[in-house]
This record gives sequence, structure tokens and C-alpha cells, in this order.
Amino acid sequence: MPCDFSGSNVRATVLRVHAAHEVTGRATTIQIASAADRGRIVGGRPAGCPHSFCGCAASIRVFGRIVPGLNLASNWLRFPRTQPAPGMVAARHGHVFVLEQHVSGDVWMAYDGNSGGRATRIHARSLRGYSVVNPRVG
Repeated sequence: MPCDFSGSNVRATVLRVHAAHEVTGRATTIQIASAADRGRIVGGRPAGCPHSFCGCAASIRVFGRIVPGLNLASNWLRFPRTQPAPGMVAARHGHVFVLEQHVSGDVWMAYDGNSGGRATRIHARSLRGYSVVNPRVG
């Protein structure tokens, strides 16, 4: 199912993990951000796109039109893999977004259709768990 967010939380939250301290044996609290900043909402579901619209929104952003075969997020994985760069696409089974600008490490500002609450956002996203593809070749 495209744009499947089952089990995810779009609000920024902090996960507390207790790790054993090697020297003293006391527990240490480590804070890990579990979701990126909610970002700026730039729209909702584009006209003509299905209910699960991340692939459809990405095709409009990249090609300027709806490419029906790319409505399913996993179909983006058919494009050749590449290095992250503006205009490239991060894809996995269930979700896809367009890379806009590098922030740091594996975090990019992304054009992210159906990023939660039926909104399209530009916000910081990690590439962890995604394959970066070049939709302009192949």
C-alpha cells in the first residue's frame, strides 16, 4: 500500500533508552529523536491523485504531471540507484519523497506528499531505510 504510515508517529517525540554504563554499571539516559520536524505544509492531496498520494505528488513535483504508474511508492524503486542530490527521490515500499536540499548527514529537506494528516510538507527527513533513485534516467 503506498504511503503507509502504520505504526509511525508524525509528531516529534523522544525515545528514552537506558544503556548500561561500561565503567560504573549505572544506567545512562540517551535521547533519540524518532521523527523529524513537522515542517511547513505546502498543500494537501493534489487533484487527480489517489487517497494514498505520496507517489502521485512526487511525480507531479519531478515530472510536472501525474504519472499513473508511479502512484505506487514501490514502483519508484525501478529507477536506477544514485547518490543523494537535489531532485533525486528517496523511495521504499510504502513511501516516497523528493530531495530538495541537504541539511546534514543523512538528513535532507524533502518535498513529502502524504506526510501525515493528508498534508504535503517540506520538512527535514532522514534517508535511513530509503533507497535514493534517479527518476530522470531509466
